[in-house]
Amino acid sequence: MTEKIDSYINRLKEASSEECIEFFTAKYPGEVIFATSLGAEDQVLTDIIRRIDKGVHFFTLDTGRLFQETYDLLDITEKKYGFKIRIFFPDALKIEEMVQNKGINLFYNSVEDRKLCCNLRKIEPLNRALSGMRVWIAGLRKDQSITRQNSGMIEWDETYRIIKVNPLINWSAGQVWDYIRENKIPHNELHNQGYSSIGCQPCTRAIQPGDNERDGRWWWELPENRECGLHKK
Repeated sequence: MTEKIDSYINRLKEASSEECIEFFTAKYPGEVIFATSLGAEDQVLTDIIRRIDKGVHFFTLDTGRLFQETYDLLDITEKKYGFKIRIFFPDALKIEEMVQNKGINLFYNSVEDRKLCCNLRKIEPLNRALSGMRVWIAGLRKDQSITRQNSGMIEWDETYRIIKVNPLINWSAGQVWDYIRENKIPHNELHNQGYSSIGCQPCTRAIQPGDNERDGRWWWELPENRECGLHKK
């Protein structure tokens, strides 16, 4: 698989985001899936992917702790593009057990407890969502955080045994928002209130001018810990 990934990287090293998506949707028809959290980058990718290939599978993870604005945007996006985004939920019994043992706000207790919560609410459903797929499209950008600076446009994700494609990896935040404005793409209302990266409500807050984009996620932890585990290196 390493040789195949290297060949894809070499072939697409000068490719645009659209060209990269076109290549993988043509090579793996019906086996490409896009994970959207309905963030700004994912809204851009939704627009691009739906123009290129309506056969790409879409899904989102409902952790049970999302903002109402995120649910509103999900509804708006489905109506705008005329399709349904599959929603994956965590195992209710496992969540009940975790909360019973650790408390409703366990994520504030320690990195370990927070990662346990992320694992049950995100990682386990992600495993189910990716099952049977060959290519996973994600909305990562290098300049989002220090944990993403070494990511590439095309990678092999050993954890999930899948080709991972990050079409916007070299985009800036400015490019993302230029695309949203120019193409009238719906976006989360919380972005207008200082939220640059939006996840679960108790683990997300607005940022201040000069902060890193993901400083509002798990702000009580060190920067190198501010990932939920969906995107492992």
